[in-house]
Amino acid sequence: MDKLPQDPIILYSYINTQLRDRRMNLDELCEDLNISRKVLENKLLEFGFIYNPMTNQFS
Repeated sequence: MDKLPQDPIILYSYINTQLRDRRMNLDELCEDLNISRKVLENKLLEFGFIYNPMTNQFS
């Protein structure tokens, strides 16, 4: 997670942009970025963002 933006709003925007532009699901994106899905989800959940697999984005 060190190489990702630390600001929660920028992180939220960055992850959603990657999910949209690279057409990956969250598991694939986390694998590609070499980060833990659980850690990422928990970090974004701290600020109220929850992953929706139907839309493939955090909201």
